[in-house]
Amino acid sequence: MSDFDKNLKVLREEIDDIDSQLVALLKKRREVTTKVGELKSAIGMPIYAPDREASLIARRREQAQNLGLSADLIEDVLRRLMRDSYVSQDASGYRCVNPDCKKVVIIGGKGQLGSVFVDLFKRSGYQVAIIGQEDWSKSEAILAHASLVLVSVPIRLTSLVINHLKNIPAECILADVTSIKESPLYDMMNVHSGPVVGLHPMFGPDVTGLIKQTIIACDGREQEKYQWLLDQIQVWGAKIYSVSAREHDQAMSMVQVMRHFSTIVYGYHLMTEGADIEKLVNMSSPIYRLELIMVGRLFAQDPILYSDIIFANPENISMMKRFAYRFLELLEDVEVGDKDAFVTMFEHVSHWFGQYADEFLTESKAMLLKANELKKH
Repeated sequence: MSDFDKNLKVLREEIDDIDSQLVALLKKRREVTTKVGELKSAIGMPIYAPDREASLIARRREQAQNLGLSADLIEDVLRRLMRDSYVSQDASGYRCVNPDCKKVVIIGGKGQLGSVFVDLFKRSGYQVAIIGQEDWSKSEAILAHASLVLVSVPIRLTSLVINHLKNIPAECILADVTSIKESPLYDMMNVHSGPVVGLHPMFGPDVTGLIKQTIIACDGREQEKYQWLLDQIQVWGAKIYSVSAREHDQAMSMVQVMRHFSTIVYGYHLMTEGADIEKLVNMSSPIYRLELIMVGRLFAQDPILYSDIIFANPENISMMKRFAYRFLELLEDVEVGDKDAFVTMFEHVSHWFGQYADEFLTESKAMLLKANELKKH
């Protein structure tokens, strides 16, 4: 064996030893974070503490710089460790915010999203009952003595289900978790005289926990009586963002409907143009690969879900028509070769984004690095 091979072997063994120590330390760290989760759960403290996370990362970045290490590398490692620690902390039960709650009834509790809430309420110590399609004949008995009724059914069925609810206890909270809010709130307030709130979880049914997730809350009636529900959601780790139902539906027409529709059109266009996905992926930059990932991700899911979202509100049509008009407007600039008009438009939009443009550029760099790491060779 040459001197080079001997020296390389020694160094590699040293790296292996260091890596082994790192693994042992990570195990020790996870054991400690699990204990932290148990302590937080005992008093109902949310698992996610943004100020603590920001402070920890800032200190470790400074330490890394002082040691001549990449601060970005250390932050990336820490964020990955924090995601794992949130999972370990989330494994335990949660404090029950309202021990006086008699029963939580989840309509559609066997569905994907409904089952997420069934699990969370049970882990918080609540008595949970489920009403599925086959349970309507005995729904009145199930609804009796309920303190919370949560409607978690497809959008196309939400109004029908709400309007079939009868004899809900007067002090019971009636809530829904659909992605439109004005119509369900109107229906719920018509059939129930007690506390009403509309909720929109901004995540899919594949979540493993609510840490760092957002749930939008739209007030219906008697917030003081349903506040414990919002508090419980925050204990689970989610952030509550409160807006009016009207504001919510207007925002969702852009955040969800327009984006989903344009993504579907783009996928449809790729197919009808006969694009070779494998070649596109092989020749793509990290950012285009990420775009393709988001398009493909949508088409890997239930088409009924997206058709429900897009078709739910007739007002979405005018929004999408305005989008199509602006697409054609810019296409006309390209067609006639008016680069000046195009650049002027670009600068106006950039000015409108303001500081968010730079913030999004920074965030996207981290996402693109991750996308490139995950790229299959």
